[in-house]
Amino acid sequence: MKICLIGAGRIGAVHAIAIASDENANLHSVVDFHQESAEKLANKYNAITLSMDEAFENNEIDAFIIASSTSTHADLIEKCAKVGKPVFCEKPIDLSLDRALACAKAVEESGIVCMLGFNRRFDPHMASLKNKVDANVIGLIQSLIITSHDPEPPSMDYIAGSGGLFHDMMIHDFDMACWILNDTPRSIYVSANAANDDVAKQGDVDTASVIMNMNKGAIVTIINGRQASFGYDQRIEAFGETGMLQVKNVLEDSVILSNSSGIKQTKNQHFFLERYGKAFHNELVHFMESFQSGTQPSVNISDGVIALKIAEAAKESLQSGNSINL
Repeated sequence: MKICLIGAGRIGAVHAIAIASDENANLHSVVDFHQESAEKLANKYNAITLSMDEAFENNEIDAFIIASSTSTHADLIEKCAKVGKPVFCEKPIDLSLDRALACAKAVEESGIVCMLGFNRRFDPHMASLKNKVDANVIGLIQSLIITSHDPEPPSMDYIAGSGGLFHDMMIHDFDMACWILNDTPRSIYVSANAANDDVAKQGDVDTASVIMNMNKGAIVTIINGRQASFGYDQRIEAFGETGMLQVKNVLEDSVILSNSSGIKQTKNQHFFLERYGKAFHNELVHFMESFQSGTQPSVNISDGVIALKIAEAAKESLQSGNSINL
């Protein structure tokens, strides 16, 4: 499968690694408005560089992966719909819900395979918890707690264009909650602030807690933060009628030292590339299988719309101080 990668930044490089790790995928070309970045990434994987127009006119390309800035996502998805090529796009679809809905309509009308980059669904640990929930191992889920802390804040330039913590970071957790519970929220309440003054100056928050009441009765608590000194913090606890399911943090190694001074273990894996490396590969395989079989992927543009709706409601709750009905 010859893939054109649009976006040669940090997340683009992650997708390039995933493509290179699969024998059925080939990085055909790289597109980026910053030509030097495109050439550097393309040269690393023996790919070519193309302009945007050249990419969408190239008949050799089987599919597109969009890893460019958020403001370009909807336009590029629609370009793929217009030329009838399958597309994988990083979240979110757009920062505007109306724009995302218009984009989703274009995808539906075209019938193309369109997959959204909620990679945590494809992590073996998260998938195992989901399978056990579906198998009713602990009965009806009463509450779900999702914890996510980055090891360090991103650059202020990144935050300025990210859409804020709810649209950029917590949107993964909104999707996880809906996916694990096979449900959507009927209301959401947010409490948040900015511990970092630079983040506050951007009009964003870096510490947030969210409570969602789901339509089927479960209560979801999501805790996010932009800084954790011990590494990437990714935990889930699902409480059911007959027990609890947990996904704990993945450590740099599993060795534990126990002696007279105490018990010591290593830090969490550093960040998302280390923690979710396997997930990025698994989602690429799923995308290719969807294209080859002509079926829609398990996470598609409608899931992106749902997560964006929740992110919009979270922002409204923070601004108003009230619980928001969805």
